[in-house]
Amino acid sequence: MSHLSRRSFLKQAAATAGVGGVFAISGTKASGKILGANDTIHVGVAGIAGRGQSHMDAYAKMENVQVTQLIDPDASLYESRTAKVKKTAGNTPKCYQDIRKALEDKDLDAVSIATCNHWHSLITIWACQAGKDVYVEKPMSHNVFEGRKCVEAAEKFGRIVQHGTQSRSSKGWAQAAAAVAGGEYGKLLVSKGYASKVRWSIGFKDDEPAPETLDFDLWLGPAKKRPFNRNLVHYNWHWNWEFGNGEIGNQGVHQMDIARWGIPGGTLPKRVISMGGRWVESTEGKPPYTDQGETPNMQVTLFDFGDCLLVFEVAGLNNKTMIEGNPKPETKVGNEFYTTKGMVTSGKFTPKGSDKSESLKVDVKMGPGGSDHFANFIAAVRSRNQADLNAPVQEAHLSAALCHLGNISYRLGEKVPGDTPLPSCCDHEEVHKSWARIKSGLKDALGLDLAATEYQLGKLLEFDPEKEQFIGNDAANKLLTREYRDPYVVPEKV
Repeated sequence: MSHLSRRSFLKQAAATAGVGGVFAISGTKASGKILGANDTIHVGVAGIAGRGQSHMDAYAKMENVQVTQLIDPDASLYESRTAKVKKTAGNTPKCYQDIRKALEDKDLDAVSIATCNHWHSLITIWACQAGKDVYVEKPMSHNVFEGRKCVEAAEKFGRIVQHGTQSRSSKGWAQAAAAVAGGEYGKLLVSKGYASKVRWSIGFKDDEPAPETLDFDLWLGPAKKRPFNRNLVHYNWHWNWEFGNGEIGNQGVHQMDIARWGIPGGTLPKRVISMGGRWVESTEGKPPYTDQGETPNMQVTLFDFGDCLLVFEVAGLNNKTMIEGNPKPETKVGNEFYTTKGMVTSGKFTPKGSDKSESLKVDVKMGPGGSDHFANFIAAVRSRNQADLNAPVQEAHLSAALCHLGNISYRLGEKVPGDTPLPSCCDHEEVHKSWARIKSGLKDALGLDLAATEYQLGKLLEFDPEKEQFIGNDAANKLLTREYRDPYVVPEKV
């Protein structure tokens, strides 16, 4: 494609963008209609830079499903992503910068969201109001308030809303959760999750003018106005509080969801505390070990559910060339359930005192679509049966909320000397194991002795699971929501 024709393509694709003012709700053919097996479901994918490409591929390969819209503030992506859909499925999708304009299309049945976290809930709510079903990537919300509003919107407008926690479509994890919650393998003592992937320095980048093809005001959406920075677009926003939720709310929400899944009657905790820090390789070989990121890359969080604990570990300094001669800390993404009889994990049970595992003997009923999470969503869109969903909106809200509660504790904490012992509420074997891994990771990756520096010790917070409010802490309750920038406002009443 020539430079001139490519420019014309981008202008034409972006021509539908730039709708301002108040978003108007309109009815669509999706509202209340049961789509049969031979009816084509039209899906719009919002956010096509990274994860959205997996959404596009999944739907484009399905029978009687078409990706008919691509939505992203960055028009430079349209050419390659349109070609991708056309090559796989044969049709040419429309391209929009503004989700509000896309939602006006009466032929659109569902929106599949893979945008930045701070847009997830607003698009979910707008789509429900416009009569569209929703597949929304994890975490469904950027804060606790938003998650509850998504639940209310799905219920009020009768929409199918699936959360992108794919492990809910895994039979092995469904068996583990059912076995633990049912008590067949002993009483649950500790539910433990790990989200330790390779997360190193993002360095520093200067603010600069946004590219002409990017509507950066739309990209910012609910967040405060600020200059464009390439350390935000298109991935490192994950490590900025305005847009992301750190690793605990990135990879971590998958494992957090599994961890909560196995807790009998598990909703939200009575208490929470989180500690850790952000340490990265220093360009000068000496402290401070900082970069432009704000969220912790090493974090241990403890949730008290009364009858059991949930311990969550993030150790991002791993699996890279360490200081010569030092061991490589383990990259670990997974879950373990410790019971009075042993340890349960995906499809397996290991009795206490034994190193031999046995297969779990528990039956589970999975939703339609097999292990394909996207297929499960499409099946529920056709049936209009909420019970068909493997990861419904209520479960999405609760699991995402756990990540937010941990981050609130962390953010309200204070820096303490690195040799400060953990508080008595953290006096548990699994917490100490995780904290030891934080220490060894710092030593092996950076040659940094935690005792010689400092860490962030979060606030121990009391929480009311029914009211979804902290008890006696106004600062913590303020962080349950955010200040929204008009007109990108998550409404009090959906």
